[in-house]
Amino acid sequence: MRTCLLLGLLGTLAATAANAQTAPAPTREHLAPSGWEDSYHDFHYTPVVKIGDRVIVSGIPAGGPGKTDEEKIRWMFGQLKAHLEKAGAALEDVVEITSFHVAAGHDDFRKKVEPMLKVHHEVFRDHYPAWTAVGTTALFSKGAPVEMRAEAIIGSGKAPKADIPKPAPAKDE
Repeated sequence: MRTCLLLGLLGTLAATAANAQTAPAPTREHLAPSGWEDSYHDFHYTPVVKIGDRVIVSGIPAGGPGKTDEEKIRWMFGQLKAHLEKAGAALEDVVEITSFHVAAGHDDFRKKVEPMLKVHHEVFRDHYPAWTAVGTTALFSKGAPVEMRAEAIIGSGKAPKADIPKPAPAKDE
């Protein structure tokens, strides 16, 4: 019995190893939307990396022509859309974002996140991505109130599911 189990296990391991050797490695493409080419050539980072159906977008600072934080954040989300489209993805394919907010303490951080929340709610109307918001003292791009990186899986936004019930209303005590 033990010999049969051991032979079966060895056969399974051999088949797994053979499949791993014959499976083609996913392609890795380095992409830059129009206007972002200097990121790759001058700053030595890739704005968008596509590995199979996975898309990784490097940090995009909230900048552009806007004067208010909200206008700058809208520009940043517009740039995210352009970055994703360069790789064949869409905003609804975003599965995770990380945002870095310039803030001086917790109360300031909460205040600085408010315009991001407003635009985030407009961009991601349902089936929200995972999101981590981080406070920091400075960003590379001077004057940017926030920088955001993202990951997407091409096509994942076509038929999303959410099995998260709404919380019960708070009881008055």
